[in-house]
Amino acid sequence: MFVLLPPSETKRSGGGFASLDIDSLVFPALNRRRRTVVRALKSLAKDQDATVRALKLGRTQLAEVERNATVASSPTTPVIDRYTGVLYDALDAATLSPDARAFAGRHLLVHSALLGPVGGLDLVPAYRLSHDSRLPELPLKKHWATDVSAVLESSGGLLLDLRSEGYVSLGAAAAHPARYFLRVVTETADGQTRALNHFNKKSKGEFTRALLTNGQDFGTVEELLGWAPTAGLTLRPGATGELQLVVTGHA
Repeated sequence: MFVLLPPSETKRSGGGFASLDIDSLVFPALNRRRRTVVRALKSLAKDQDATVRALKLGRTQLAEVERNATVASSPTTPVIDRYTGVLYDALDAATLSPDARAFAGRHLLVHSALLGPVGGLDLVPAYRLSHDSRLPELPLKKHWATDVSAVLESSGGLLLDLRSEGYVSLGAAAAHPARYFLRVVTETADGQTRALNHFNKKSKGEFTRALLTNGQDFGTVEELLGWAPTAGLTLRPGATGELQLVVTGHA
């Protein structure tokens, strides 16, 4: 089983490990494409104005240019500790037990626009690049989609896809035989089901934390659905290839 998360725009600085070692990352079949994007990002960072335009940065975000300029030489930290924001605040990796972190290392993936899908404990630098960023002469969708889909589709077991649609476009994995896209929904007072927006990321972070804390490698979606109520979760089948995580109190 793999749980596939989107990244976050915001990231912690620094890190206690050496610089990026692409050969140490999961899915080595992506390494050539990873090196291409890293080189392109470093090259773009030589021109501050071009970087601001390409990454849609504001005046208070110019430090992101320096992050990208040093992306290959700056210190690294595990993926689950690098990202911040609503989803990752709810995941709260710093308070996970050693067993839960080890489980994350084996079963959690985060889809980076810079490096493709990386493992939960893979060591990565701070950087700024999003699925819709425009690197000169390197369209990210065209660059990533085919190879990312291929490695995800060959991953085996369950693939629980919690990504946003923007990151799905960088490698949909639609042919995976047991890929389920998770939608966070709520039920209104009149019994209607609707998608959640504001609480979507928080709920995905809490769901992921529950999976990591439980530490069970579910072999089938039926096993996952059977476990969910024991963790206080309302998880049910949705449309074909989808699961619905029902969150109450936010209708």
